Amino acid sequence: MIEHIPTGKYYIGKKNLKAKRTLPPLKGKKRKRKVIKESDWRKYMSSNQWIKEEVSTGGEEDFKKKILQFCHSAKALTYYELYWQFKYNVLADEKSLNDNLLGKFFRKDLEN
Repeated sequence: MIEHIPTGKYYIGKKNLKAKRTLPPLKGKKRKRKVIKESDWRKYMSSNQWIKEEVSTGGEEDFKKKILQFCHSAKALTYYELYWQFKYNVLADEKSLNDNLLGKFFRKDLEN
């Protein structure tokens, strides 16, 4: 969860702690190499456009990051992202910056 302290607006998303990369094979070998490294989760702010704009104008100190849950797999990460978004009712909450859930449920579809 990323919260904008001055306004109280928040965004709930997910970010993997580790990133898999496939590298070309070593000289004389045929099999591609798989490397697991720590992702940029410490510096990463969000995929939300409003947050990106605020951070790019130097407002990074106005944001507070909070880890709601650690997950052991990518599938669990997706499930719990959706779980927390429903728990906070992000599509109905005016302070939420989430516009959609999983790219299937959109805020604009709930409006009359």
